[in-house]
Amino acid sequence: QVQLVESGGGLVQAGGSLRLSCAASGRTFSNYAMGWFRQAPGKEHEFVASVSWSGGSTYYADSVKGRFTISRDNAKNTVYLQMNSLEPEDTAVYYCARDLYTAQAMRVILPKYWGQGTQVTVSS
Repeated sequence: QVQLVESGGGLVQAGGSLRLSCAASGRTFSNYAMGWFRQAPGKEHEFVASVSWSGGSTYYADSVKGRFTISRDNAKNTVYLQMNSLEPEDTAVYYCARDLYTAQAMRVILPKYWGQGTQVTVSS
């Protein structure tokens, strides 16, 4: 019914950039809020960013504000996370996720549907 596939992770030096993509399939893609979460080793899932179904509203964790940008292209059923000025603290597995509730709520409520994750490693 719902499938999310992340790509674009990798190894990058501190200060560098990566662009993550999440290709989504399933019914009524445009009605889903989309978000990015991350999980560092030994840590719980952490909210990173979310975007409303229309793309008009975005939300970010304080730790990534000004550095990361979330966007979506509903025509391509894809959500992106542009990550700039990466820091070693950004090292984690990044997950794309979606649900039918709001992007704002996604800051504190774990979504129902998740991708497999993509590793982002930032070296110092």
